[in-house]
Amino acid sequence: MEVIFIAPLHKLFTHFRFLLTLRSQEGKYHSLILFRLTPFRAHPCNDDHSETKIDEESTLGPKLRAAYHQLYVMESACPHLGAEMTHADIEEYEDTVIAVCPWHRYDFDLKTGKSETGLRTCTYPVEVRVEDRVEKVYIEGPSDGSGWRVVELRPVSEEFADPPSQQTSKDASEQQVNDEATVSRENEPTIPLVDPPKTLMEWAVLILNTPNPVLKVERTKHAVHAFRTGKLTSIGNKSSKAPRPPDVPPREEDFKKNIVNPGKVKKRRNRAAMLHALANIEQWAIDLAWDIIARFGPMHKDLPAAFFSDFTKMALDESKHFSLLVSRLASLNTPYGSLPTHASLWESATATSQSFRARLSIIHLVHEARGLDVNPTTIDKFRKAGDKESVKAMEIIHADEVTHVTAGHRWFCWACEKGYGGGIEPGVPVDPVKTFREEVKRYWKGEIKGPFNVADREKAGLAPDFYEDLRGDVELELEPPEVTEAEIPVAYETK
Repeated sequence: MEVIFIAPLHKLFTHFRFLLTLRSQEGKYHSLILFRLTPFRAHPCNDDHSETKIDEESTLGPKLRAAYHQLYVMESACPHLGAEMTHADIEEYEDTVIAVCPWHRYDFDLKTGKSETGLRTCTYPVEVRVEDRVEKVYIEGPSDGSGWRVVELRPVSEEFADPPSQQTSKDASEQQVNDEATVSRENEPTIPLVDPPKTLMEWAVLILNTPNPVLKVERTKHAVHAFRTGKLTSIGNKSSKAPRPPDVPPREEDFKKNIVNPGKVKKRRNRAAMLHALANIEQWAIDLAWDIIARFGPMHKDLPAAFFSDFTKMALDESKHFSLLVSRLASLNTPYGSLPTHASLWESATATSQSFRARLSIIHLVHEARGLDVNPTTIDKFRKAGDKESVKAMEIIHADEVTHVTAGHRWFCWACEKGYGGGIEPGVPVDPVKTFREEVKRYWKGEIKGPFNVADREKAGLAPDFYEDLRGDVELELEPPEVTEAEIPVAYETK
């Protein structure tokens, strides 16, 4: 059985749960959850989360050492209906430990994967080996592939504790922004008082139709938490009454006043303008994550629950990113919405609105992948300006964006395996690389230029044959939407 290195043990003392995404050399994915339970007695690393050298002559073997630290790994989705296990309750029972699904209370033994209901999930034996006097965590890999590697190791908060949509500051101008945001939220509550959403589809469409960005963030946080903890009645994509998403998400009237033709938006040179452009990326990225759920969930009713888990996580990430950037803008006395923007990013969403495969190709494997190329340069500009807080925010954003491109690649490959194209019905499986290049040729204009962030693209599943010498043949420029603004984001620019 193939053994996969996860991380040095001391890196896992920051949290009790971690999401693991594995990818094989054949392009298969597995999403796992690692639980680190409280050890029986204090470990020297617990005090400061720092690396502590361990005696290599210890009598504890790798499996006993893993048991000592109470490390368990299982599939991240419940085999019943695919609920996320990131918020599972952990309970001790006799001589074992069980994880209880938050949706329907199905219980699974963390050692064997067995449930009293008769279902069974996959668990992965954990080993903690001492190498060069450092404890390192390994797991046995899945049996349905080879060359497995970790492409995501992401801590999970036990509490729903993402950054607030507006961070508190002593700065008077920032406080004014906070006050205005509070008034906006008070005018329309997070949960509508009349006919509140009951399914994930209904929440997705409500959020897409929410013009105020602060309320959009609050509703995203609430909806994702309700989805993860089983408070929604269903996903709702298989219902004939699933609501339709808007063609273009609306924006507040005051914000639309600053929409201009793309050619009139000057090159962004100062920090405030860069942050403002980046914040616009994130506001539209929230909508893009919800739109792919609401638009293609009903179109492809066989999409598994893992798809909705991936893209609700993406929507939550983008909300977090937006809040971080708006906070940075406030610190520079530049309210969000005060600078010119233009409506170009949503054109790609409009152009790919009828094809799941095309949407994944253009938005996630072109636009977001281009972000992986440009983000390090943007971070370096903030670093040279001495803006440590913006550097910190952008490093968080960049790390998350790698996982978003990973998700895009995963579901694009799924669509290719199913043979989905522009139509609804599946067909014959197709080659992902060849098909991706065809989608870009059909839906993109011009050349995809480097330099490329080869390392992070590879982490996300994009080998060079995906993007080298890549060009689209779209002849005509699309007209920008009339009723809203959008943004050619700094991190997604291709020229």
